Amino acid sequence: MTDQHEEIAETKPPKPLWLRLAPVAILLAATIGVFATGLDRHLSFAALRDNREAMLAWVDEVGWVAALSYMGLYAGVVALSVPGALFLSLAGGFVFGAFAATGYTVIGATVGATVVFLIAANALGDSLRKRAGPALQRMESGFRDNALSYLLVLRLIPLFPFWLVNLVPALLGVPLGTFVIATFFGIIPGTAVFCLAGAGLGGVFDAGEEFSLANILTGETIGALVGLAILALLPIAYKRWRRKGGRA
Repeated sequence: MTDQHEEIAETKPPKPLWLRLAPVAILLAATIGVFATGLDRHLSFAALRDNREAMLAWVDEVGWVAALSYMGLYAGVVALSVPGALFLSLAGGFVFGAFAATGYTVIGATVGATVVFLIAANALGDSLRKRAGPALQRMESGFRDNALSYLLVLRLIPLFPFWLVNLVPALLGVPLGTFVIATFFGIIPGTAVFCLAGAGLGGVFDAGEEFSLANILTGETIGALVGLAILALLPIAYKRWRRKGGRA
């Protein structure tokens, strides 16, 4: 029975190219629409400062609807790769408080990243791997063998743009479950830092001060994130040590 299912899966024709690229086109059209209409300009500290009383009153009035709206907005911003995720993290901390905002932000960001991952994997992943040369195949094999550790490092320390880390694993054949787990847990520390900073924005606004990332990304904060990234790399180091030990 299993063999029959495998044969059916192997003989199943691939989806037409236009059908695989349709989600990519929709995503690009939505992104262009956001920039063309200027919606991205509303994601600013000036807008938050000028409308903070109305926002806080609305959150108190609608309760959980506000939380769902925030998570949906965050997922959309991440999926469309619109600059503003950092602002939303700070705004979430200001509106919901550091603890709740961290949870809402992590969920929204993971959903948005997963949408990009699935679209890239279905549209481009299979065709790219079929055309891949030996070098890319070796890189794909090495990345997939240690995908969880590598992705955790890339999420803990933003060495590359968030949207790029959503795309590359999809093109290298990383399993969906591994991607979701690494994204969800990997972004928690950084998200907590920004949501905690956002919770204190009220005092910044009242004092008439300017917000600065330098006040958040201190040496201690960066050191803590780097330390967590090193911990995430330990399984890879251990595997290589075991392999060398076995050859010796």
